[in-house]
Amino acid sequence: MKRVLLTLLFIFSAHLTFAQYLKLSVYSEVSIVTVGPGENLYEVFGHSTVRIKDPVLNFDLAYNYGVFDFSKPGFYSNFAKGKLEYLLARYPFHNFIRSNQQDKRWVKEQVLDLTQEQKQQFFEFLEHNAKLENAYYLYDPYFNNCATKLRDISRIILKDSIQLGDEYVSGDDTTLRQLMNNELYWNTWGSLGINIALGTILDKKATADQYLYLPDYVFEAFKKGTIVRDGVEIPIVKKENDILVFEETESSFTFLSPLGVLFLFLFIGILITYRDLKRKRRSKWFDFTLFFITGVIGIGIVFLWFFTDHKITPNNFNVLWAFAPNSIIAFYLLKRNPNSLVKKYIWIVQIFLAVLVVIWLTGVQLFAISLIPLLLLLGIRYYYLLTSKE
Repeated sequence: MKRVLLTLLFIFSAHLTFAQYLKLSVYSEVSIVTVGPGENLYEVFGHSTVRIKDPVLNFDLAYNYGVFDFSKPGFYSNFAKGKLEYLLARYPFHNFIRSNQQDKRWVKEQVLDLTQEQKQQFFEFLEHNAKLENAYYLYDPYFNNCATKLRDISRIILKDSIQLGDEYVSGDDTTLRQLMNNELYWNTWGSLGINIALGTILDKKATADQYLYLPDYVFEAFKKGTIVRDGVEIPIVKKENDILVFEETESSFTFLSPLGVLFLFLFIGILITYRDLKRKRRSKWFDFTLFFITGVIGIGIVFLWFFTDHKITPNNFNVLWAFAPNSIIAFYLLKRNPNSLVKKYIWIVQIFLAVLVVIWLTGVQLFAISLIPLLLLLGIRYYYLLTSKE
C-alpha cells in the first residue's frame, strides 16, 4: 500500500511544474543522486535520479525517471509485451529521502560543477520533461531506464563539453548479462527467471556506454568525468555527500532457493529412474510432469521472443531445454507404450541438450548456474526413455 500511495503522489507531482521557469540563484545546485539496492527484484540494481535545489528560492526537488503507474490502463499487458511506459516525476527531495530511509537504502550525492547557465539549462530541461504531456517514455531495463537517462540528458544539455569517465570498464569481454548477474545474487528465483527469459543480446561485449544502465556505473562515470570550462578540462563533480548510510544486505543459500529445489528434484528423479529400471516399469506421471513443465516454460520463451517488443528476449537458446513441443509430448508419455515417433523426438531433444552445452562453453549464451540440476535430470531421463523397452 505504501508503494502505491507513493507512486500516486509522484504521478500527481508531475502535473505541478512551474508555470514559468524560475531563474535559479547562484546558490543553486544540480546533483546526480545514486541509491543502493533494495529488497524487491526491481530495486536490486539500485536507482539514479537528479536533484536540483535552490535555498534562495526555497525549493529542493527530485526529478525521478524511475516511476511507473500501476493504474494506467493495460499496465500488465503492456509490461508483458515490452511496451511499458515509465515517467519522469518531480517531487520534494525530502519525500525521496524518506522513502529510501524507510527501505534502508544508502543514498549518495554528486554535486556537479556547472556554470549558472548550465544549471539553468538542467532545470528548464527537466521542468519541461516533467510536464504531463512529456513525462512518459518507453522503458527498457537495459537501454532506456533511470540510469541511462542521466547519461543522455547530461550529454544533450552539456554537449561536447562533458566527458564521462570509463575507468570502470574491465579489460575482459564483460557482457551485459555478466554485469546484471554481478548485481543480482545468482541463486534466487528472480535471477533464474530473468536469465531464462533473456536472449543472446545480453551476451555480447558491453561498451562503456552500455555499462551505464546500472546506477553504480553512472556514479563511477560522473566521479571520473570532466567538463571543459574556458578551454580547461576540470572534474565535473564538485563534491560528494553521503546522504544516507546503510549496509547492503547479503543474500545467502536456502533450501527453498532454485539450486536447493532443483537439486531435490534431481534427487527424486534419480530415485524414480532407478526404481523404474529395477521394476522395468516407467513412471508415466513423472515424465508427464517433467515434459509438461519444460514445455510450458518453452511456450513462454517463444512468446517473449516472437510476440513482444522486448529487445532483449529474441535469440534465446533456453528453448533447447525448455522446448515448447514438450508440452504436447507430455500427453503421449501418459500412455504405457508411446509410438516410435516419440522416441525419435527424444533423440532430437537429447541432441538439443548437447548443443546447449556447446553454446554455454563457447560463451554464445550464458545460462543460469542453478539450472544445472534440471539439465542433468533431463539428460538422465532422456537417456532412460531412449533405452527403455517400454
